[in-house]
Amino acid sequence: MNRSYRKPQVCVLGSAEPGSPAYELAGAAGEALARLGITVVSGCGSPATRVAAERAIQAGGLVLSIVPPGQMPPPDWPATVVLPCGMGDARNLLMALAGDACLVIGGRAGTKSEVHLAWLHKRPLLPLVGCGGWSDELLANPPDERENAPILPWASVAELQERLRTLGLCAGPR
Repeated sequence: MNRSYRKPQVCVLGSAEPGSPAYELAGAAGEALARLGITVVSGCGSPATRVAAERAIQAGGLVLSIVPPGQMPPPDWPATVVLPCGMGDARNLLMALAGDACLVIGGRAGTKSEVHLAWLHKRPLLPLVGCGGWSDELLANPPDERENAPILPWASVAELQERLRTLGLCAGPR
């Protein structure tokens, strides 16, 4: 019998400040991923990635946190599983590879690194658009000309869920 035990995994990459529309959508996205049975992968280092993890846990979901230092984070860290990698910036490759797709919210240099690595390894990219930040530009400015993976923008949780269905990562809302 071919039985799948692994749940789909989506990495949450990027940054947004508390109170911003992108921050609010990051939290709503984390909750939606959990409700769809998708494991959230997050470094929890920026306010946006942290709120996505917190809301996923509050919704009963699983969160894998890949953290840069080699030691465990404090007990209140928003994750159900923690992987301290002790690899510094090389952690970005683990983040890029750990998801079946990568959700991109805003973002700065570290996010760009993760997105480019995800692109090289053919991971679909789901950039949040309409809230400012680098993710707004991703569809018009992909990492290069190779068309390695789909870039599926979203501006609402409903659009995000539709993109996840398009990728075959969920059947629909639970």
